[in-house]
Amino acid sequence: QARNNLKKMKKNDLCFFYHSVSEKSIVGIVKVVKEHYPDPTDKTERFVVVDVKAMKKLKNPVSLDKIKQNDKLKDIALVKQSRLSVMPLKKMEWNIIIEMSN
Repeated sequence: QARNNLKKMKKNDLCFFYHSVSEKSIVGIVKVVKEHYPDPTDKTERFVVVDVKAMKKLKNPVSLDKIKQNDKLKDIALVKQSRLSVMPLKKMEWNIIIEMSN
């Protein structure tokens, strides 16, 4: 599923950067600078990567706990499938998270 989501990413798409291990928080925004290509570390040749460039650090990180507390975000993949590393967001969901970071 993450691979399929990576394949849908287009150059100049903006994405959130999420620290998934200790913080469990969205901490910044990155931009896709190179669309998907084979993951050079994957010997099975099943996985892909995209290249991103850091654009900006969020004013305040948005924690997974805060996201879970927001009823408008209860259906996003980060809440429903927390182990999924790459997921799409609707524009409204993006805007809510940006608002939460200010």
